[in-house]
Amino acid sequence: MDRSRRNFCLGAGAATVGAATLAAAPADAGAVSASGDAAHRWAMVVDVRKCVGCQACTVACIMENDVPENSFRTIVSTYEVTEQGKAGSYMLPRLCNHCEDPPCIPVCPTGATYQRRDGIVVVDNSVCVGCAYCVQACPYDARFINHETQTADKCTFCVHRVEAGLLPACVETCVGGARIFGDLKDPDSTVSKLVREQNPKVLKPEMGTQPRVFYIGLDPKMQGKVDGTPTLWRPAPHADKEHA
Repeated sequence: MDRSRRNFCLGAGAATVGAATLAAAPADAGAVSASGDAAHRWAMVVDVRKCVGCQACTVACIMENDVPENSFRTIVSTYEVTEQGKAGSYMLPRLCNHCEDPPCIPVCPTGATYQRRDGIVVVDNSVCVGCAYCVQACPYDARFINHETQTADKCTFCVHRVEAGLLPACVETCVGGARIFGDLKDPDSTVSKLVREQNPKVLKPEMGTQPRVFYIGLDPKMQGKVDGTPTLWRPAPHADKEHA
């Protein structure tokens, strides 16, 4: 089955490299629950050994979620590293970690940032006042103020797609199969098996936030690297802005 198909339905039981089976699509696939379903705990595993830094995930996220120019819900940061006298590149895919203990929630003065029962951390834009307290509180540099809406913005695991029985856009478009998404509460899911068997790492474990984005093959030196310059791709400034 072609993983690039936008209508890839996981509820039918199909799975490919980089994919994990989700529940069947609800009757009202267009509806997104504000509270989520506690029967699930969604998570992502990133195999950095398979990431080629193509930024397909970044582009897919921008298109799927209408992310404004020069802002990112997910991105692959590229680092130049030197080992045994040889220079090379290290790819670190990054996004909101949907932590078990999210530090962004208690600092929000309006309750706009909250965690659904399935673990996905979201922002209620109708309540957010754009104070950026959550942006500052996030230890993973995974939030930003959307300059079009003037409210906090971030990865949501493409919650609207998940509730329709689809993969997050970044997972569906990952050409190397480096991103795997699924339900930690399902012991037979690919994500659960990888977490049990591969002993994946998390970013900044010392923060005690219990991230639910896990990394296979993560160099320990990169666990604290949450900011970096994506050197392989960056959206070009709009032409009329350049000449304004």
